[in-house]
Amino acid sequence: MSARAESLSTTASDLISLTKPRLSSLVLITTAGGMFLAPGPLDTVRALVTLLATAGTVGAANALNCYWERHSDQFMARTRNRPLPSGRMEPSVALWFGISLAAVSLPALALGANVLTAFLGLIALLSYVLAYTPLKARTSAAMLVGGVPGALPPLMGWTAVTNQVDAGGFALFAILFLWQMPHFIAIALFRKEEYAAAGLKSVPLERGDESSRAQIVFYLVALIPMSLLPFQLHIAGTWYLAAAVTLGLSFLGLGAWGFFRRLGKPWARQTFFYSLIYLTGLFAAMTLDRVPRG
Repeated sequence: MSARAESLSTTASDLISLTKPRLSSLVLITTAGGMFLAPGPLDTVRALVTLLATAGTVGAANALNCYWERHSDQFMARTRNRPLPSGRMEPSVALWFGISLAAVSLPALALGANVLTAFLGLIALLSYVLAYTPLKARTSAAMLVGGVPGALPPLMGWTAVTNQVDAGGFALFAILFLWQMPHFIAIALFRKEEYAAAGLKSVPLERGDESSRAQIVFYLVALIPMSLLPFQLHIAGTWYLAAAVTLGLSFLGLGAWGFFRRLGKPWARQTFFYSLIYLTGLFAAMTLDRVPRG
């Protein structure tokens, strides 16, 4: 491979890494879940355009986040090798890459799905980049703000089919919003020193470990009844109900175990990994036991 070809390959790889592919893949799974669960027909072309445009919008938000946090990323082990903090890429490249992705993806959402879905995508982008990202250095309450763009993708999948925000779409949004809280707090617990070095606020740093464990339990208590809404709204059936109860009680049991035993980083890491299992299992059960619509 020539030096020029190798350079182009490295640049392309770095641009892709700015979109945070692993995080984006989770977003696409929940978006696809929202589309599949929504009542009404959805042709293949609209589904593909919606997913691609959503991926572009999420990628734009992540690239702009990388641009904004390029200095603090130097102090965290999981981010210091990204293109900007490592010095492999000029900040202006990441900035214009993010802006260009958004400029293409949001109109594509409006044309491929509908204006409502594109509007929700715009809210997700702006709230993530202009609210959540700067607030992370000021207050742990940024977690609640960041929960909004994180919970919008399944609602966007829903509105791509229904062209309206209704109880079913809101239920998916609420589940994702509440799920993110124990997920984020668990990460902040076992990466507390890195957050402190980067100058980022978190619940463990501002409130302490005891409060963090208590908040995990609080949000899990709220999540369990919310996860039952798809059954109550006739989106999914009794097998989903059984899975939601089992997964939810297991999650709550893990959280309560850490709270009462005052456990530390190993437990927080286990809680983080179980949160991924929980969300995957919940959406898998929801899609497999979807109630057919006439």
